[in-house]
Amino acid sequence: MRLRVLTYNVHKCVGARDRRYDPERIAAVVAHYQPDVALLQEVAQGAPHFRGERQMDRLRDLLGLPHGAYVVNVRKFGRGGEYGNAILSRHRLEAIENVDLRIPPKKARAALHARVHIDLGAGHSRTLHVFSLHLGLSGIERAMQVARFLATPLLGRIERATPVVVAGDFNDLWGSLGRRFEPAGFRGPRRPVATYPAYAPLRPLDGLYVRGDVEILQLFRSRLELAREASDHLPIVADLELSRA
Repeated sequence: MRLRVLTYNVHKCVGARDRRYDPERIAAVVAHYQPDVALLQEVAQGAPHFRGERQMDRLRDLLGLPHGAYVVNVRKFGRGGEYGNAILSRHRLEAIENVDLRIPPKKARAALHARVHIDLGAGHSRTLHVFSLHLGLSGIERAMQVARFLATPLLGRIERATPVVVAGDFNDLWGSLGRRFEPAGFRGPRRPVATYPAYAPLRPLDGLYVRGDVEILQLFRSRLELAREASDHLPIVADLELSRA
């Protein structure tokens, strides 16, 4: 069976160049690709600049994706609000858990996990584990966070044959983090995909890796003109093949 997964740092739904708060614009970019699962980073709430909206709920309503998970990682005060990672899905989400990846005294970082329950009908189903991840800004910090993520008991409890997707904003300036995932059985695109800055992408900050009984059929960044304005990152879209076993 085929499944489309999208990963996107939505930049709190604020355009990188016009600084305009516009969740409808973000939703339009995501909706264009009709993902089955959307893994989002920098989803915000609680600030006047965001109209006091809980962006998780706003995006879910705009996209019509019935299932969601959200955890705040970065808390600010006053006008800053707070933000974190989110998962939106056409399929039921189970076993939601947040993996703390903060390296003190750096900013809080995490990977939000959910088990996606895919109903195949006739009493059959398929399970896909997904992680919406956001790593730090320094190379040493990212290396430590990847090591911590790969060693987390949550990932260790997942059988190697079970399909897993890890995607998000890796802040991977040089596209080199893939080799740190490979010893743990993860696979990614042959070449890193440049996603930042959205209006003229030069850096492969965002990524997607899979493990287990799942294959990447195609992986590409958005080329929508709207996506160049909606956030400071471009989304990555991946079409996956899961066996029905």
